[in-house]
Formats: sequence, C-alpha cells, structure tokens
Amino acid sequence: MTWIREYLQEVTQEMKKVNWPDRQELISNTFITIIATLIISAFIFGADQVISSALDLLYR
Repeated sequence: MTWIREYLQEVTQEMKKVNWPDRQELISNTFITIIATLIISAFIFGADQVISSALDLLYR
C-alpha cells in the first residue's frame, strides 16, 4: 500500500508545478472556444445543407 501513498505524493508535487490560468485568462479562453465552436458548427451546417441540396437535385 505504500505505492499508493508514493503515487499520491508525486501527483501532489506535480500539481504544484502546474501553471494555472488566472480568472480573466480563463474567461477569455472560454469565450474564444465558444465562438470558435459556433463558427465551425455553422460552417459544418452550411456544408451539410449544400451537400444535401446537391444530392437532392442529383437523385430527382
């Protein structure tokens, strides 16, 4: 069971080395991620509509 204790101590040491973002940076990055997701989703939706329309015309 000592390996569990050693593992948890190593995890704790490594977590102290992590450079956590401050609140403003976190909010900014979250906003950018949401906007990028919406743009990519809109592009995929548009491409799907174009392909669907083209296949509709092809199969008539």
